[in-house]
Amino acid sequence: HFGDAQGREQSQVGRIVRPADLGLLASLGIAEVSVRRRLRVAFFSTGDELRSVGEPLAHGQVYDSNRYTLFGMLSRLDVELIDMGVVRDDPAALEAAMRTAAGCADAIVSSGGVSVGEADFTREIMARLGDVAFWTVAMRPGRPLAFGWVGEAFYFGLPGNPRAVMVLYQEYVLPYLRAMQGSTDPWPRTDHVPLAQALTVKGDRAEFRAARLEAGRVRLLADEGSHMLRSLIDADALVYLPTEKRSWNEGDMIEVHLLPR
Repeated sequence: HFGDAQGREQSQVGRIVRPADLGLLASLGIAEVSVRRRLRVAFFSTGDELRSVGEPLAHGQVYDSNRYTLFGMLSRLDVELIDMGVVRDDPAALEAAMRTAAGCADAIVSSGGVSVGEADFTREIMARLGDVAFWTVAMRPGRPLAFGWVGEAFYFGLPGNPRAVMVLYQEYVLPYLRAMQGSTDPWPRTDHVPLAQALTVKGDRAEFRAARLEAGRVRLLADEGSHMLRSLIDADALVYLPTEKRSWNEGDMIEVHLLPR
């Protein structure tokens, strides 16, 4: 707690100290306040085919885009970042990376190595070093999402598809990291906005679609595959399509999750 200029007491638990807060504290002659230390977040990508930007590509190799996307998203949180690069698709290499990350970080975020057909040794390593809370979520894009503990560090295993990485980060990883920072309101900012077009979806999973807010309405962008980022580059919101409803008319109110700009 600290008092304002009129002496009123205000609870500061979960509040980010911003420039105005610093000015108020200084105006009261307060030189120090108790705060949480910055979170340490380790992140890496997995895949023998991945190369970092600046390295030459051989046949069958691709540039690792996910690690740079994660770096950009995590940088907005004012956390201490630990970039562990690309980890090979090898149980020993992955276990060594997880042990190293758990020894220096509060949370670990990886991309790749959790989809069907490639996740067996990831699950085994997590179980050996910590615990697995869950492995999949009923949403699109996504489904593969590992969450658990490696030592004392929380672990988020995201799939390798770039769009799924961004959506799962916004909906799951970001709120959890904000809560770890002490936020009392870590969830995405939401609103209900009229749809600019009719919409029908198929399948039995909840969906998050890239969208733009235009003149008080929300318009969905092209429905791309999970490996494509173009629509998210143009998006300023995600439209939430729950499993309970599969069809909407133009003008129907729909839930949107606002993206950080």
